[in-house]
Amino acid sequence: MGYPGTFAGERGDHPAVIMTGSGDVRTYAELDAESNRLARLLRAQGLVAGDHVALFMENQIRYYDVVWAALRTGIQLTLINSYLTAEEAAYIVDDCDARLVISSRARAEAATGIDPATTPDVERWLMIDGLPAAGDESGPTWESYEDAVAPHPPTAVDDECPGGFMLYSSGTTGRPKGVVRPVPEGSVHELDSRTERFLIPYFGYAPDMVYLSPAPLYHAAPMAYGQAVHRVGGTVVVMERFDAAACLAALDRYDATHSQFVPTMFVRMLKLAADERAHHDLSSLRYAIHAAAPCPVPVKRDMIEWWGPVLYEYYAGSEGNGATVIDSEEWLAHPGSVGRPRPPAAVHICDDDGNELPAGETGGVYFSGGGAYHYHKAPEKTAAAALPGGRTTLGDIGYVDDDGYLYLTDRKANMIIAGGVNIYPQEIESVLIGHPAVADVAVFGVPDPDLGEQVKAVIQLLDPAGADDETAATTLAAELLAYCGEHLARYKVPRSIDFEADLPRLPTGKLYKRLLRDRYWGRTTSTIV
Repeated sequence: MGYPGTFAGERGDHPAVIMTGSGDVRTYAELDAESNRLARLLRAQGLVAGDHVALFMENQIRYYDVVWAALRTGIQLTLINSYLTAEEAAYIVDDCDARLVISSRARAEAATGIDPATTPDVERWLMIDGLPAAGDESGPTWESYEDAVAPHPPTAVDDECPGGFMLYSSGTTGRPKGVVRPVPEGSVHELDSRTERFLIPYFGYAPDMVYLSPAPLYHAAPMAYGQAVHRVGGTVVVMERFDAAACLAALDRYDATHSQFVPTMFVRMLKLAADERAHHDLSSLRYAIHAAAPCPVPVKRDMIEWWGPVLYEYYAGSEGNGATVIDSEEWLAHPGSVGRPRPPAAVHICDDDGNELPAGETGGVYFSGGGAYHYHKAPEKTAAAALPGGRTTLGDIGYVDDDGYLYLTDRKANMIIAGGVNIYPQEIESVLIGHPAVADVAVFGVPDPDLGEQVKAVIQLLDPAGADDETAATTLAAELLAYCGEHLARYKVPRSIDFEADLPRLPTGKLYKRLLRDRYWGRTTSTIV
């Protein structure tokens, strides 16, 4: 293994990053030089190992410049969802203790809306691709990233040391929470992290690989898989945004050997016209990896029939506490499974009291023997996810069969997964309850044939007469959706709103959300309450 500095000498002209839309290319020599310039700026700014930097940016050619500057200077880098609003991004910038924030001209509208008063630890704000247009002077004072790094030499800092990521994984309690994992051991040159020990041998990582990344780079999995490609000297081909036809074209054009998907992407590619699907040569593809959401059994069967036995599925989380993996042959023998645990991790199915359950019985899914982690500034959330004996959970429910294969039977409590993206209802509920017309609110996922789930809000009004006819209900729903749009990223805004005279809330204050949700899913029983 190596890193960009290794391959800048060995294969400096080899492409490290290619953008499918713009056609921009970063060779290893360029990636090494540009990440070194930023690394030197970080040191000049006084940042040392353990300090935090936040990156709020869309998929583009400089993304890995920032990533590798952090990974070679001991920095903890927080990748912020590029679709968040200013308010949402500001919370993460502040909570992660960022001393420096990097964004881009494409995200200027949200980036310039961040209130500096809510992010007092930030010392410097750098914007890639030009400064925002003149406007509200109450926002951060942004500087040109290019001008800031230009004076610094393209050579490595003298005190290179491995950095890492502190990514945010939202919980059902509302605000996102930072996942803190130990900094990988070893030198920057020969890093021996759990992620790379797992990815490189299991998924056939090699210098000749071409990895197509169709997902946003701020996600934990695309970033982990992509930066591991740079450990072996391969090429990461990045789509600015996913499009089914463009994805097939990119797999063909770049002779991709590896890629990673969420099930919604499979659905959209399967829905393309037959001639479009047959038009592209996908014979180079050796590993089509997927995760992030349950994949319907018929969809996966169709994908294996189309692409051959190159599909690999895994189950894991940003916490890095364990993982399961299953290849196509295993899955065909165990349809619906997400695989068996990868050593040294083990899977435990536990009841509500922490007792382990036998094969075939459903309970909470826990890992042991995997990586350690804790939630930033949230010891109570760390403790709530743990049982004695080093067992920790991502909050999912499932069972194992007699052969040790894991099956997931339910979502995390109340979590919505739409197109592979986790959406957390309480954050949306907290916004809606602030509207003067709303007395009570429940948000949950309902079936969507394309995304798997979509966001539904059911609202109890202070004045029930406000929605007593179709016209009034339609008008008020539109007003509430617009209100959500002012405070939430677009993908979190409910697709639809229904009104109820009373929500099923117990005297204790607990909302029986299951009773609402089951109406839309056609269920009479559920493990989610």
